[in-house]
Amino acid sequence: MLEADSDPDKILNQFKAADQGLQKAHYLMMDEVFRKSLALKLVQVMNACPGNCQDAEKIEYMKKQFPMLEFDQLTTNMKEINAIDKRLEKHNKNILNKDLEDTPPAG
Repeated sequence: MLEADSDPDKILNQFKAADQGLQKAHYLMMDEVFRKSLALKLVQVMNACPGNCQDAEKIEYMKKQFPMLEFDQLTTNMKEINAIDKRLEKHNKNILNKDLEDTPPAG
């Protein structure tokens, strides 16, 4: 490239353009992957919380905000929804254990 009588500035601009294209593609791919992951986890949590769990309002708020989230907000929301999921698992396990304790033995 440089051996020919090419203008070095022209070559630099081509590399910059290629780099910007790759960065944009990377950004779009990450945005899509993070959104899909968050959406799947949100659905899972909504199914585990029928509306009366401690995080029901937060889950509903996150559901409404989901389409408007900026890329940099996705990771924060992913962490938050994972924490909610862990609390729900513990809560639902405690309810199940309590129900099993309250069930009279079959005789």
